Amino acid sequence: MLKQEGDNYYITDKQNFQSIDVVTEKLKKKVLDFAYDMTFGRTGEHRAYRSGGQKIRRNGEQFINTYQGKLAECGVFLYLWNNGIRNIEKPDFETWELGRWDTVDILCNGKKLNIKSTKHYGNLLLLETKDWNNKGEYIPNIKKGDNIYDLFLLTRIRPDGESEMKRMKLLYVDILTNEQENQLKKRMMELAWEFDIAGVITNEMLIEHINNNRILPQNALLNGKIRMDAENYYLQAGKMLRVDELIGLL
Repeated sequence: MLKQEGDNYYITDKQNFQSIDVVTEKLKKKVLDFAYDMTFGRTGEHRAYRSGGQKIRRNGEQFINTYQGKLAECGVFLYLWNNGIRNIEKPDFETWELGRWDTVDILCNGKKLNIKSTKHYGNLLLLETKDWNNKGEYIPNIKKGDNIYDLFLLTRIRPDGESEMKRMKLLYVDILTNEQENQLKKRMMELAWEFDIAGVITNEMLIEHINNNRILPQNALLNGKIRMDAENYYLQAGKMLRVDELIGLL
């Protein structure tokens, strides 16, 4: 469990970042185009808030979250492919309008994988409590029939994209000038993006954590400084299954 001191919660079981691979130039460009189209480009659209959340995310925030999330999916795909898995669907780069989403991040050997991304120093897999019931079902997908994920993977991305966006003063903007667009795309391509897979859990492990009320409350301070926008179920990276166990689970 997280260590609690009043409204402050502290991580106790960490997993060091261990880079698996560096993203190629071709893949960086593909992910960049997707993230831009889904945010600043207005080809597709993401929700501006988290389930149960209070904060409305600006386009800059949504862009880097989308970029990081798609890099994480691609990283998992590459890891599985390089370890001999061939019955696997490629990450989806289709842009969706608001209210539509792909129901599975990666389908591999008939199993549904849910890929969660975070910064390279992150050590929590977070799932908004409003999205999950005590049977481990993803509530928004119940009517679609894709409400059970077999495995959840916590994938971390380095460097810290949000810090880069802040440095460029683009994190909290909604519209880019031509100069800002060129600056953003140039910097995203310059950076040497890499990833690791911090840990894996099964649906059964998720259900156990839900029923044990492993909850990080809304407005709690994580590690004494990060205020939680929404209430989340949590799993610490140090308590998850290691990445070298993943292939055996598939």
